[in-house]
Amino acid sequence: MPASKKNGKSESPEKSRILIADDNPTNVELLEVYLADVDCEIAIAVDGHDTLEKVKSFRPDLILLDIMMPKLSGFEVCKQLKGDSATKGIMILMVTALNELGDIERAVNAGTDDFLSKPVNKLELLKRVENMLKLRHVTDEVERLRRYIEGMEDAAGPQGPEAPA
Repeated sequence: MPASKKNGKSESPEKSRILIADDNPTNVELLEVYLADVDCEIAIAVDGHDTLEKVKSFRPDLILLDIMMPKLSGFEVCKQLKGDSATKGIMILMVTALNELGDIERAVNAGTDDFLSKPVNKLELLKRVENMLKLRHVTDEVERLRRYIEGMEDAAGPQGPEAPA
């Protein structure tokens, strides 16, 4: 499938993937409606354990993570994902009714990439999602290029003054 064009620039043909993790169906529905115009695939998780399982199968680029969920809190989910080399690059936006300074500090200490308080403002959500997805894709591209350069260096063999003549 050819890469699509947007504003004259080539875009990846693969859609971004967003996981909404919230145990409240009304919140999930609202977030889905807000994200309707975003070109992405959306999956839903209903508790902390479900979130960790969906991450394995869905491989999201971004998680909209509620803090107050059954089984495992958003803090614990975030800490586990950011502590695992396979999932630490997933962007996490904690979306919660908690807005005490201590809660924000706890979210940051758990590894969240950003924090959004409820009630969610649609424009603020969309801008943060857009920026976080851009950052995720740029980070992925930098990592891909780093691996490519390492592969080229390995294929070229030793270079420079230390190379045998």
